[in-house]
This record gives sequence, structure tokens and C-alpha cells, in this order.
Amino acid sequence: MKYRLKRYNSRLRGEIKLESSKSESNRALIINALAGGETTAIQNLSKARDTQTMLNLLSEKQHIYDVKDAGTTMRFFTAYLAINGTGETITGTDRMKQRPIGPLVESLRQIGARIDYLENEGYPPLKIEKVKNQLTDKISIPGNISSQYISALLMIAPCLPKGLTIKLTTEIYSRPYIQMTLDLMMAFGVSVAWEGSEIEIQPLQYEPTKYTIEGDWSGASYWYGFMAIAPEKGYLSLPGIRDYSSQGDKEIAQIMYHLGIASHFESGRVKLLKRKGTLNKLKLDFRNCPDLAQTVLVVAAVKGIQLEMTGLESLKIKETDRVAAMKNELKKIGAELLEENGSWKLIPSNDLPSSIDVDTYEDHRMAMAFAPLCLLMDVTIDDPFVVEKSYPGFWDEIRKLGVKIETL
Repeated sequence: MKYRLKRYNSRLRGEIKLESSKSESNRALIINALAGGETTAIQNLSKARDTQTMLNLLSEKQHIYDVKDAGTTMRFFTAYLAINGTGETITGTDRMKQRPIGPLVESLRQIGARIDYLENEGYPPLKIEKVKNQLTDKISIPGNISSQYISALLMIAPCLPKGLTIKLTTEIYSRPYIQMTLDLMMAFGVSVAWEGSEIEIQPLQYEPTKYTIEGDWSGASYWYGFMAIAPEKGYLSLPGIRDYSSQGDKEIAQIMYHLGIASHFESGRVKLLKRKGTLNKLKLDFRNCPDLAQTVLVVAAVKGIQLEMTGLESLKIKETDRVAAMKNELKKIGAELLEENGSWKLIPSNDLPSSIDVDTYEDHRMAMAFAPLCLLMDVTIDDPFVVEKSYPGFWDEIRKLGVKIETL
């Protein structure tokens, strides 16, 4: 199935319903389970497929846990089974079996878990026996790999008899996501200390706690994309998010300021408005917010803004190789994404086509990043239901704005 978004020529006006934060939801579910709390204590949970998968896995004991395509769930639940497992298997889709998990498995083995690779070394599926005797309370792990490995280890650390100290041996990427994990852990009653490159977690029982999940800044980024590309002035109002969020993707507000969008924070919401003045060139570091890269690339490509970027390395091991996918799809609108020695450059388009057919590569963020182009051209989205992974109501919100969507 495909969706064709017909070019929309009217001014954008309206309120957008955001999904709750998937990142916060998944962390809260794991911590709540370790605390022995009821799932009903976590309020405003995301309806994203990844979160619903996590919820289902935690609700019923199984011999084989299938995380499907949920990378966060794979990493967090692997660590969870290292505390509570009794020889279960964890697996996922074919693409999930291509996504590395070696650094997390090696760390859990050092702590005392028994974990076997069932197919390819360094990749799921896994068979996991829990830690029976803690072998060490100090481990080292690179800070420039997926922060989900680090967060997974942190969340189980208070449950270990000796606690855990994690030394990050390199420059730290996605720091806000690590901080989000620590903030949630403290909300459930444990003590953490992060000084320099070391994070120390004392052994302490989590306390069952009622917690409300905030709106998703990652989801908000696509509406910033709509507003930035819109030819005319207007506004979009996004309720349920706050400017003091611990979500790393709140950085979209600052990035989009340079691309012509002002963020006005009101009571419990942000209002997006166009402002005068944009830059012709911009340097960006996506180490702390890699999930924003696709949206920003599309906006810059059609607004004639040249980007110089770092911090895109982790995009290559996401739902697809997002760097390769973006190179392919940006070519369709006349833009180029060039890579050289660990940095990237976007050469924007000089001549936009009247339509584009977007391959999504089984990646929800590809679909949503390119959707705002419907303000400039007809856009056909292959496999549009990939958005259910993080934002099930995305197409409904686009329809509410007045965009006509045809099913092909």
C-alpha cells in the first residue's frame, strides 16, 4: 500500500496531537517492572508499537520473547532478563538480527549473566540466564556507541547486589538520553552519581511510583518540518511538551530557529511560528539528537541551506542504514548528502520536482521526515504504516490540517 499526499497550498493553522514520549515510556516500563509496580502506575503511556511491544512482553511470562523491530525494547529487555531471566530466548525481525548487541552482551557477561548467541556472534537472537553471582561491580564501555546499551545497564544496576559503576571510555554521544534514564531512576527512589566519565549506582530497591509520561519531542520535530517548509505564515500548536524536558530531541527548537521557526512556550504547549531570517549555511552536531537528522536534512534541502554535520554514525545501525537511505531519497529532490572522514555535507536542491515517490526502508522516520514536502509537491509514501512504530496517529493529524491523502 502507498499513500499519496496531494500538494497542499493553504496556510497551516491548527493544534496537533502528539504521541507520548516513546523513549520515556520504555524506560519507565522497565524501571516500574523492576520496582514491582503495576503498569497502571505509568500514566499517559505511548501508543507507539515499540512501547506496546514492551508492555506485552512485560505482562506475560514467555519462553521466547519477540521484540519485532523495536531496537530499544531489544536492548532494555535483554538487560531485564539478565536480572529476571531463566533461560528464555529473545529475538526479533530479520533486520533486528542485523543490529549489533555485542557491547551490551559483553558487559552483562562481565557482571555475571550467561548469554549465548543462537545464530550470529554479536547479534540477536540470544538465550539469557540471569546473574546468579555478581562477578564485578565495575565495567567499562565506550560512550560513543548507542546510549541504549548504557541505559540498559544503568536501569538494572540498583538490582545488583553490589550495585554498579560504569566508566565511559570515550567521548559521550546521546548524553541527554543517558540523563533521561538517570532522572527516571531517581524518580523511582534510587541514588545515582555521575561525575566526569563515571556513573555510580548504589544497590537499592526501586520504589513503586506513579509517573506521567510527557509528550514526544521526536514527534514534534516533524511539525517543525511542516512549519519550516510552509510557503506562507501560519501557526501550529503542540500541546503536552515542555521546554525543560530531558528529551534530547528538544534540540529541534534551537535548530529550527536557525531555519526560520520561533518556538513560543505557553502553559503546557509550544506554538510554532515563522520568523524572519534564515542562514545559508549551518554547522550541526547530531551526537545528542541523531533522530532529528532526517527531518533537518529534508528541510535544509528544499530551503537552499547547506549543512555541515557530525554525529551521524549511529544512523547506520538504526531501523535501516539511514545515511544510505537519505542519500538515495534526497537525490530525488535534487540534493546531495556527501560523507568524508567522519563528517557529512548537504548540498541543497536548486530545482525541485513536481512530485516524489519516497521509499521508507521499513523506517518510520523516513516516512515522517519527507511528509512535509507535500507543501511543495505531490508526495507518495511507500509503506505508510511504518509510522505506527512511534506515531500511530501521524497521518490522521495531517488530514486534520486539510491535506488530502489518497490510498494507492
